[in-house]
Amino acid sequence: MSKQLFFNKFQEFISQYKKVVIVSHVNPDGDAIGSSLALYFFLKKFGKDVKIIIPNDFPSFLAWMPGIENILVFDKNSEKGIEYLNSAELICYLDFNHPSRTGLLHNDLCHCNKTPRLLIDHHRDTDYSQFAMYLSEFETSSTAELVAELIQYHGFDNYLDENIATCLLVGIMTDTGSFAHSIYHPETFEICGKLISTKVDYQLIHSKIYNTFSENRLRLLGFSISNRMTTLDEYHTAYIYLTKADLESFNYQVGDTEGIVNYPLMIDGIKMAVLITERQGVIRFSFRSKGDFSVHELSRAHFNGGGHTNAAGGTLECSIEEAIQKLLDVLPQYKALLNK
Repeated sequence: MSKQLFFNKFQEFISQYKKVVIVSHVNPDGDAIGSSLALYFFLKKFGKDVKIIIPNDFPSFLAWMPGIENILVFDKNSEKGIEYLNSAELICYLDFNHPSRTGLLHNDLCHCNKTPRLLIDHHRDTDYSQFAMYLSEFETSSTAELVAELIQYHGFDNYLDENIATCLLVGIMTDTGSFAHSIYHPETFEICGKLISTKVDYQLIHSKIYNTFSENRLRLLGFSISNRMTTLDEYHTAYIYLTKADLESFNYQVGDTEGIVNYPLMIDGIKMAVLITERQGVIRFSFRSKGDFSVHELSRAHFNGGGHTNAAGGTLECSIEEAIQKLLDVLPQYKALLNK
């Protein structure tokens, strides 16, 4: 469905439903939370009964956001979450495009497969047949930017307020690494300019996201770079690995590894950075790149993941040693592209 058609039909479509549930992905980040809260506030202005469910907890540096108290964390209150899903007349997928991305929420979400679904997302490889309405634009900075465009279409003067603007800025800011990547067109900055015009305190928002580290989180960052980073000059690549024991030694909290993967890209000549973390028997990969090297293609082909050209993720069920070896085995296939 084209963006223009989605915008044109949105209000008529949404008018059919009173009870709406917004769902986002496991390990929700700033874009998942920001876009979900912005849509929550927007739909409330249409008189909808709106609930938000996330599979597990959000990072502590997002705890200040307006409306955060309205989010139900499924693994803390699954009974209430199931109640919300069973009574929903419409389920909105935000910042993900397949139920498998919802962790413990997956099975219960699949049981509601007769409930109409709406998608707003910016990731690739979507099966659109499962959605009654969908807006999927992968060359967009964030899901928050798409929600911002939707609200703008219906009139910022009518619907934009400080709460919505704050949530949208958080989503766009965090999914672009504070505007360091995933900027595909100038409209991203134009929209942010309009959001800031609502008199939100942009500097305060930025500070709350990036300047509220715990001491343990900062020490984990230092340890990651000093003790767990390896550079592979032949492939213009650097990787950092963190074992479960490493994380536990720094009293790991959700969100503490956020942004670590970006630091190796500060090294001159490094074109791709990889963060490999061991959590609960699963190895998680976070990929970042410079220029036109597609970590999406690499992750999709070898690490059960995907994402965007310069930012992607993946997972493997193996040991941390096997995960590192897998990366080392794969890199020769990409040597020419990484040396361009």
